[in-house]
Amino acid sequence: MDPSVEVALSGMLAAAEDATPVNAVEAVTRELGTALHASSVSFLIADLSGRALVRLAHAPLGPAGDRRDGGEVATVLPFDGGPQEEALRTQTVQVTGGDSGWTVLAPVTERGEVIGLLEIVVPAEPAPRTLAEIARTAHALAFVVIANRRHTDLFEWGQRTTPFSLSAEIQRRLLPSAFTCEGGSFTLSGWLEPSASIGGDTFDYTMARDTLHFSVTDAMGHGVTSALIATLGVGSLRNSRRAGHSLVEQADRAGAAVAQHAPVRGAFLTAILGRLDLTTGRCELLNAGHVPPILIRRGRHNELGLPGNLGLGMFPDRKFSAGAVTLEPGDRLVVVTDGMHERKAAAIDLPARLLSLAGLHPREAARALADGVLAVAGPTLEDDATLLILDWHGNHEQQRRTHAGADVSAATSTDGR
Repeated sequence: MDPSVEVALSGMLAAAEDATPVNAVEAVTRELGTALHASSVSFLIADLSGRALVRLAHAPLGPAGDRRDGGEVATVLPFDGGPQEEALRTQTVQVTGGDSGWTVLAPVTERGEVIGLLEIVVPAEPAPRTLAEIARTAHALAFVVIANRRHTDLFEWGQRTTPFSLSAEIQRRLLPSAFTCEGGSFTLSGWLEPSASIGGDTFDYTMARDTLHFSVTDAMGHGVTSALIATLGVGSLRNSRRAGHSLVEQADRAGAAVAQHAPVRGAFLTAILGRLDLTTGRCELLNAGHVPPILIRRGRHNELGLPGNLGLGMFPDRKFSAGAVTLEPGDRLVVVTDGMHERKAAAIDLPARLLSLAGLHPREAARALADGVLAVAGPTLEDDATLLILDWHGNHEQQRRTHAGADVSAATSTDGR
């Protein structure tokens, strides 16, 4: 192993902390580039569509067509099935050779969440141990991005390849900061494909020591009003969840909050609320007027029959009821909003499609389903299409089999393997 790589790794934290939040990533990549005698080092951030990478740079002048904000330049690189996309799908380092040198592409990932890609051009083919250090550096870079994006809009600006409306801005703030989470006993990934006018969809999750909480909601209407109703619902659910209340109590309180504070009379939102016991696999579920969850088990699909409830806020004095299912290792639980069923999206045979994607990582399955909806109902949707996919592996005490931030045993190639 090149000892200079180890020096770069030991100096990463200092370089990041010495720089401003805007320059932290550049400072870290400069350290690595110097250690490897690289001709170029770039960080490419994943855009919010999930279908491209964005190269961020600071330059007084930039090529025509690039997105600019003052001296900041964002160049969009759509996925094309090539080495960049393959590196992200497989979660492994890709190396290509050429006249200008050897290009190393290393995924920047945290718990399966694709943050971006580290691209390095070096003069000679790197040794396997050097590649391993580059992968480790890319993983550390994920934490540099996560920490520093709290202090600057640069990364968020770079990811926004299309302008946001006010309602989209509000909706974005209701989503979790990471769409994917790999745990030893589970893998979870969510996705939201927004409509042109924003339909008030959200998904959410959080993990306690032995419990996984999750939800999918769909507020009535479109636009800012729908986003405000969603804000009330999600805010109440998070508040009561963090106070330790049961699913029924969470639903009761969210319904009351919507009924009391919504900007229009008769406001409501539908929801699936879930709480998975990670030690037993028992999953408590509450359906508040929502599309039923789908369980994929041993090559079959089944809509889960749960106690019927009305949407949150419709009749706030009426009490809610919850049901439960005990998951088996290998099960996949899928929760979607009606945007995956209604209008043109109804052309997709969702159960059949889910079965065909059963072998994919939840992150890749969610992307494939979103692509399918856009193919039949796009390029702009009439309603938000949202989904959350949860794979249950069992054995809560087991450790993940990780490499540079991802469980490579669960990763998926671009050819579906």
